[in-house]
Parts: sequence; C-alpha cells; structure tokens
Amino acid sequence: MQFKLKSISAQSIPEALAKVERYRLLNEPSLAESICLDILAITPGHQQALIALLLARTDQFESNVNAKAAEEVLSQLTGEYEREYYAGIIWERMGHAHIHHGPRGATPSAYHALCAAMNFYARAAQFSPPGNDDATLRWNTCARVIMKNAEIAPLEDDQPADAWARDEADSRIADA
Repeated sequence: MQFKLKSISAQSIPEALAKVERYRLLNEPSLAESICLDILAITPGHQQALIALLLARTDQFESNVNAKAAEEVLSQLTGEYEREYYAGIIWERMGHAHIHHGPRGATPSAYHALCAAMNFYARAAQFSPPGNDDATLRWNTCARVIMKNAEIAPLEDDQPADAWARDEADSRIADA
C-alpha cells in the first residue's frame, strides 16, 4: 500500500532533530530514521540530518547489518573530517555487530572491521578542528576492544584473506 507522505515545515527542523536524538536515545532508530527522511525531503543535503540518518541506520546494525544504507548517506557528507569519521563509525559498529550478534567464528570479521574503523579515525584526526578529539577517542575505544578480547584476532594464515569481508561483500565500504 502506498501513501502520499506529508511534508513538514522548515521551521520545525530544529525540533524534529531534537526528536531524532530522543528516539535514538530510546533505542528507536527506525523512528529516528523516518524523521531524518522527512527533514531531508524538504532540505536535501542538510548535514545534521544526514549525520543523524547515518547514525540511526548504524544503530540498526544490532538487528540487521546493512552497511549499504549507511554508506549511501556517507557519500552525501561534505566535509573531509565528517566522511572519514563517520566511515569509521560504520566500520566500528559493524565490528561490534559481528562481536555481539555475528555467527560463531565472526571474530576475524570483527577484528578487521575494527581495524578499518581505526584507519578511518586516524585519517579523520588529521582533519579534526582544534579541541575535537572525537576521532582519537573512538580509535582508542576500538584498540581497547581488540586488546581486551583475545578472541578478536585476524584470520589465521590458512584462511582466505578476503573471508572477513564476505558479510559486507555487497557494500563498497568493504572495499575501503
């Protein structure tokens, strides 16, 4: 069944963004995603709404890792720092999804996803404004997760080098 969606007013965007944050905090990422889509319908390219949409989509990795949906948003971010930082977020959250909800033996995938996140965070740190150490904080978090969990390790030598990326094979971000 199809409905013609109603438009929100441009004046309501600040309150709509506040609702997005609230729904994300309430662990309702699909509701946050819907509001972001409403904002973007009237203001395409709205950077704050795009970032919130990317985060709402990665919040859903716990139930369904769909890196392509998050990646589509990533390509619309305009700043170099934002593209690198949020690419790191996508990889980090994929890594955590593999750790917590992946099939048995998914820890090499988690390891490689976390390492990819760390690479993006390191690049983001080069573009970060003074006083913004978010990328460094995220890099340290990924490093600590790997160091504290011995089972999160790279593939053994006898396994194919690309096996870790099988779950993300349909995503360009897996090629990054």
